[in-house]
Amino acid sequence: MAARLTPPIRFGIVGLGTAGTALIPPAVRHPGFTLAAAADLDTGSLAAFKNDFPDAETHTSVESIAASTQVDALFIATPTQYHVGHVLTALRAGKHVVTEKPIATALADAQAMIAAAKEAGVTLMVGHSFGYETPIQEMRRIVASGELGPVRMVHNWYYTDWLYRPRNPEELDTALGGGVTFRQGSHQFDIIRLLCGGMVRSVRASTQRWDPARPTEGAHSVFLDFESGAVATAVYSGYDRFLSAELGYAVGENGKPVDTSKYGAARAALASRTAEQENELKRSLRYGGARNRGVSLDYPPHLPFYGITVVSCERGDIRQSPDGLLVYGPDGQREVTFSKESSGRDQILEELFAAVVEGKVPLHDGAWGLANLEVALAALESSRERREVFLNHQKAVE
Repeated sequence: MAARLTPPIRFGIVGLGTAGTALIPPAVRHPGFTLAAAADLDTGSLAAFKNDFPDAETHTSVESIAASTQVDALFIATPTQYHVGHVLTALRAGKHVVTEKPIATALADAQAMIAAAKEAGVTLMVGHSFGYETPIQEMRRIVASGELGPVRMVHNWYYTDWLYRPRNPEELDTALGGGVTFRQGSHQFDIIRLLCGGMVRSVRASTQRWDPARPTEGAHSVFLDFESGAVATAVYSGYDRFLSAELGYAVGENGKPVDTSKYGAARAALASRTAEQENELKRSLRYGGARNRGVSLDYPPHLPFYGITVVSCERGDIRQSPDGLLVYGPDGQREVTFSKESSGRDQILEELFAAVVEGKVPLHDGAWGLANLEVALAALESSRERREVFLNHQKAVE
């Protein structure tokens, strides 16, 4: 087992796209971390990063940053098809790793990562960021307290414009980890498993492709049956028509207001662009790009809504409000509000810090990421074969 680190943890980011950029503010805010390095193939993104963080290293390969003696832990934020190679390179170099979700596209690849982390004696985590958000964690706390009795049903429904936002080709290729079941179902399954105890017994699902120009899953309906007897649904549509923010106080997954009056805006904007223009727009969202907002340490005005999440226990229900939770108990309704001075991504680093400095076993470890991946793969298989799929690699919430 690798020795526990003495803070600050020297943190590096592999991939300066949207996901990699999003973890920079938490790394800057957390007193137990220092932003030590970044790696990317885009020289413009690296130059912008170096300008903002002159004391940090820059690298053009995962092999180079993994070999650095100035880096203790890495966030792998590269496209999903590269996760297995990049994560294994980092683990075998003795680095602690947080990888973007999904952990991989095949169970065998996830298992190889878990085995490599164990052999190297380092921490492997999967950053399902929305499961770390305060409303979900507080829902989990209320369920665990027993105040409302055992959890019986959980539903997460989310309608967005996901399919028509600027996309790289691999994001629209299911074989490479694209489509909403891999990309967004990963968040839904993580949230639902956290709230229902983790142990999914079986999955029955229908995944949908409605637009030949975007040839991947754009919608799904997934029914999860838990060993405990609890049941859940994960419903997602990224086709940019009805937006569930209309039912969620017009608050989005970033905690900022959503303008629901602009019907089909993403679809309309995409229709006027060529494939190369879409690629250019996607590149402009990278670190240092024209449409990238850079590093802000400010928190949003509301807690984030990852769609509509409703938890039903034997003696009450729970759902979100803009500033906390609405709890419908046996004797009445109450609102519980929370501080907005923490994000899900802040909590990813908090869990990583506790693992590598304090020796605490993280919940969102490789085995947890493997279990979420198993649900996604089962949903795709169930839809393809029109049958119930039973699971074998689930992990209970400790």
